[in-house]
Amino acid sequence: MKNKIIEVLKENKNEYISGEVISEMLNVSRTSIWKYISKLREEGYIIESASRKGYRLVSSPDILDIDKIKKSLTTKYIGRDIYYYNSIDSTNKKAKNLAMNENKEAVIISEEQTMGKGRLGRNWISPKYKGIWMSIILKPEIAPEEAPKITQIAAAAVSKVLDDINIENKIKWPNDIVINKKKVCGILTEMNGEIDKINFIVIGIGINVNLEEKDLSPDIKDIATSLKIESKIFIDRANLVKNILNEFEYLYEDFLNSKSMGKSLEICRRKSALLGKTVRLINVNETKKVKAVDIDSEGRLIIEDEFGKIKRIISGEISIRGLNDYV
Repeated sequence: MKNKIIEVLKENKNEYISGEVISEMLNVSRTSIWKYISKLREEGYIIESASRKGYRLVSSPDILDIDKIKKSLTTKYIGRDIYYYNSIDSTNKKAKNLAMNENKEAVIISEEQTMGKGRLGRNWISPKYKGIWMSIILKPEIAPEEAPKITQIAAAAVSKVLDDINIENKIKWPNDIVINKKKVCGILTEMNGEIDKINFIVIGIGINVNLEEKDLSPDIKDIATSLKIESKIFIDRANLVKNILNEFEYLYEDFLNSKSMGKSLEICRRKSALLGKTVRLINVNETKKVKAVDIDSEGRLIIEDEFGKIKRIISGEISIRGLNDYV
């Protein structure tokens, strides 16, 4: 019924239309119309109401057009099966349930996450209609120890797409995209497998797209930002989703076919926020300053400590935080 009301309002967008007329057109009570109008307002529709005039649609939320995304994809399989939600607790959680129960590759996208999570269980604010909150289910025939490489392939894909629309960005190894020293995108990879076999991988991608300053809580304003805040322009989310899925499949397929991260690593090295900089290595027992030297062919970060000793860090093994001048 909400969709029918929106269609009526859109057909009369520049004019008011009374609740009585809408109720007669749709054969429901005026009270029901009022209730549906209230729900539509909660979903982001700006609907004016005036005594003895009725309702007028002022603006609609930026709702992702999944059909448009599918039609514009150039992928062979990634994104061909998309599950779309208006609101969900977590796209990664939904993706894991789907992968276990239906044994399929797919993409989960939601306009809002109510319990979005980042690495180490941190909360990820995911407001409705303002970001990209999606998870990709993969079933690669690779060894379980190679799963962390998928995170960097996704980071390379997002970074490349942002470059293509002239938004300067950096990759903070292994899973964050930052702009002006602030996080704009986080990637969370989760694996289900056995000792020598991967059952499935879920890669969650959260991007702050059209969030405004008011959408960022005081405790994260100094460390987080959005594409709109940094670029000063409104970003087409559907186009961004399409481009990311296209680029991800290209790099992912190259990895599977060549057994090498070559193309993705070239992007990760060139766009790195850490290489050549001093960073902090943080684990349970200690924090120490080291220099980020390179990323090796396996996607491990090569670091050098104060004594000149070289070590390779596996993604997820230890927390890495840059100093204030790491970008």
